[in-house]
Amino acid sequence: MRSIRIVNVTKSYDGENILKDFNLTIPSGQFFVLLGPSGSGKTTLLRLIAGFESVDSGKIYLGDNDITNEPINKRKINTVFQNYALFPHLDVFDNVAYGLKVKKVPNDIIEQKVTKIIEVMRLSKHIYKPIQQLSGGQQQRVALARAIVNEPDVLLLDEPLAALDVKLRERMLMELVDLQNNFKTTFVYVTHDQNEALTVGHNIAVLNEDGEVEQFGTPKEIYEFPASSFAATFIGTTNLLKGVLEIGSEPKIIIEGLGSFSVVIDGTKKWASNGMNVFMSLRPEKIRITKKELKLNENHIQGKVASIIYQGRFTQYNVKLANNSIIQVFEQNEEHIPQEDIKLHDNVNLYWQKENAVLLEK
Repeated sequence: MRSIRIVNVTKSYDGENILKDFNLTIPSGQFFVLLGPSGSGKTTLLRLIAGFESVDSGKIYLGDNDITNEPINKRKINTVFQNYALFPHLDVFDNVAYGLKVKKVPNDIIEQKVTKIIEVMRLSKHIYKPIQQLSGGQQQRVALARAIVNEPDVLLLDEPLAALDVKLRERMLMELVDLQNNFKTTFVYVTHDQNEALTVGHNIAVLNEDGEVEQFGTPKEIYEFPASSFAATFIGTTNLLKGVLEIGSEPKIIIEGLGSFSVVIDGTKKWASNGMNVFMSLRPEKIRITKKELKLNENHIQGKVASIIYQGRFTQYNVKLANNSIIQVFEQNEEHIPQEDIKLHDNVNLYWQKENAVLLEK
């Protein structure tokens, strides 16, 4: 297990910077996620780490070793691609064994290693089948087995589940988590899917459209305490309300057409000053919806239900506010507990604790 350090790396194509003076440290032995929209430089970064592309400037380190100009075959790094890149003319065993044979590993060691990893991947009964006879999920496991059998220090995964259906993708995510736990190899997983990132990541680096790290942290840190409106909206669903900060005996955000709402200014908000324009991020599941007026020491706003969407585990209410904006509310569906009957066009009250609203500078 070795960490990866990207130091002041710049990479451009046709004169356009994809990454500029980029810095990131990926801890060893973690399931690390690079999350961002298309064009944020995620795949470019992965290709630079793997050695498929060369940097224009800067350094890449694997542990203490500078691998910036090291050939691909000298790096203890393997990559699993979205299209699997399996050899169609070889069976499962030979696909998995390919890298070992290239390295001229003795046949008995190859047999031992390949048989073991194929068993771990639950592919034993398919060991001599042609690749074309396997399902998408089985082919993905073959690609993973081929990458891991070489015992890399780092395994790079470039949106490896994008071609799979939803149910299979969910199952494969769990298998990837188990695999990383078993082998303790550093996994670097590239995706634009927030749910995948939250499911597997020990730590996540959120890249914005300019190829910059917008936020770095655990899934919980990024979801509960987003550093910016970009991070808040890219990870999960949120209500983003713009207003003016008023710092008095109790900090408030004044939102035109809606009123004032209490917020918390903690020690990380050193930028906060009276009268500045700010955003308030409020997750839909943090809001209580009811037709009743309650005497609670919480933020309160009224609105009218514009639409209702049943999502299985929860019901989504889109509530139109006095300034004609829409706020989303997620209410958990409790099967055995009678819930309040809220219907379309009902007038409702929304309540939330000030601690559940995150104040953002940008």
